[in-house]
Amino acid sequence: MNPIIKDDLQAMREAYLSDGKARVVRNALTNNDVTTISRVFEAKSANPNLFSINLKTMGAVNQKKSGRCWIFSALNILREKIAAKYDMKEFELSQNYIAFYDKLEKTNYFLEVLIAEKDSPLDSPVNRYLLHTGVHDGGQWHMFTSVVKKYGLCPKSAMPETYQSSNTRGMNGILNHRLKKFAADIRSHEEREIPALKKQALKECYGVLCSCFGVPPVSFTFEYEDKDGNYHAEYDVKPLDFLKNSLDMNLDDYVAIINGPTADKPFNHMYTVQYLGNVADGEPVRFLNLDIDAFKKLILAQLEDGEPVWFGCDCGKAGDRENGLWDDQAFDYEGTFDLDLSMTKAEMLDTGLSAMNHAMVFTGVNLREGRPDRWKIENSWGTDVANKGYFICSDSWFDRYMYEATVNIKYLSEEQKAALQEEPKVLAPWDPFGSLAD
Repeated sequence: MNPIIKDDLQAMREAYLSDGKARVVRNALTNNDVTTISRVFEAKSANPNLFSINLKTMGAVNQKKSGRCWIFSALNILREKIAAKYDMKEFELSQNYIAFYDKLEKTNYFLEVLIAEKDSPLDSPVNRYLLHTGVHDGGQWHMFTSVVKKYGLCPKSAMPETYQSSNTRGMNGILNHRLKKFAADIRSHEEREIPALKKQALKECYGVLCSCFGVPPVSFTFEYEDKDGNYHAEYDVKPLDFLKNSLDMNLDDYVAIINGPTADKPFNHMYTVQYLGNVADGEPVRFLNLDIDAFKKLILAQLEDGEPVWFGCDCGKAGDRENGLWDDQAFDYEGTFDLDLSMTKAEMLDTGLSAMNHAMVFTGVNLREGRPDRWKIENSWGTDVANKGYFICSDSWFDRYMYEATVNIKYLSEEQKAALQEEPKVLAPWDPFGSLAD
């Protein structure tokens, strides 16, 4: 290992102090954020809030201080279908209801995984990952549909938000404390005692969820006004019946596609991630990996048919929250600091620089000579940011930081449909395509 020597330090110091531009940057950074002095002025005008395909969707919702973006964005798609059926101007499904059962099912799933790994040392790579990650707010499309198909849906009025559902960090810490105790307990008890230990842990965690999120309704009154102001009411509605009678959408028709250009994931094949899931008897999380052009073509096809698209991305890169823009050309950090930051998408995934961390909904796109140059996004950060809660991403940002989407199987080619039938390759629990569920 070669240390920094005095001559190296002196040479770097002299080179830096002789750089007039570096002096300007240093002075600017004493009173400004690095994003402020690196922002590219032309980026906003290059991405106007206008789209050749612009779906008319309802107002943005707000997940607040929780990681439930995947639930909010998925329910945003479903609510459009239900609102159209009942001719409602505005409508919101209960995110809290889905989050409650997701968290309960995740707890059970996690307890089962800990049991499966109990004969492995606690410091094994898998156990280290599991215990570090624990049970949190994130998830995937098929985790969402597994909960919905098992527990149904209800309007937000039937199970509204609580402080804890909108601010989940404290509760998550308590739940994971109890789960880690279970991981220790099963190593100090006999095999025959483990089922009872699990039952008690699940019961205690259920109580925590009820106290924090509220007790989910077994039935509710569905009251609403249509666009003409006429009042309607349906009484003693059960969540599974509401799903069956209100949603004209077959959730089984939708498949998850990804763009993961890494060497371990050849295109046109199926993948899954070990221990990625929530409902123990639900559908597995499976992805079809496609090159960026095929991936984009399927998303465009669904938008052109007037249907929004759920997707997962890395929202932490090249984002301008104030202007509601994600654009990899919007910040010139390389020019500010004279850095070489060039990396391929595969390199960013392999090194952990980038991974999915947010789910949203595409509700529009602008086509120029048949090709997209910017995309309209329905977010779940409320209406006080961006364009009343709607954002824009450039097409070049899409190529670099878009990773997953859910589309109707009818848009897939025959070759792609055939690939869905193959047994998926199982990726390690820490693979970046499981990160949205962290």
